[in-house]
Amino acid sequence: MKEHNVCIGLSNPKSPANVGAVMRAAGCYQVSSVFYTGERYARAVKFNTDTKDARSNISLTGVDCLLRHIPQNCKIVCVDLVEGATPLPEYQHPENAFYIFGPEDGTLEQRVIDRADAVVYVPTIGCMNLAATVNVILYDRLAKSASTLANDELIRQSRDTNNKVKVNLL
Repeated sequence: MKEHNVCIGLSNPKSPANVGAVMRAAGCYQVSSVFYTGERYARAVKFNTDTKDARSNISLTGVDCLLRHIPQNCKIVCVDLVEGATPLPEYQHPENAFYIFGPEDGTLEQRVIDRADAVVYVPTIGCMNLAATVNVILYDRLAKSASTLANDELIRQSRDTNNKVKVNLL
């Protein structure tokens, strides 16, 4: 896959389970780093929910303000259910992106939205949880990318060690 700088910012994530699932998604979709604000995750960090140990390859850093940690050359893409946002199916992802996600039980601050290069939302009925939203955004980025690698070798490298199943169509 072509090298791009893709980073994630989590605004005051609610639970360690969601952060662990975000880290797993970050590993699957080649995210460079994950930043988070707030105290809730820091208080619950003792619960290890990163089931694929993505933290060993991707930094997870607590910061006081996501806007002070925008990675170099990245466009700010806020992801939240806010009026005037672009529906994800209509959105074209930038090569280098800093995706900022709001908390499950709140929303991004207006000052963060105002700094964004784009604001997108997933057009669902009701809201998804944080980890599900991160997965959908990153998958959409992958699906719309011209440089997506998809073949049996990728499957062999990615699947669980207990999976040796093959398709045998007649």
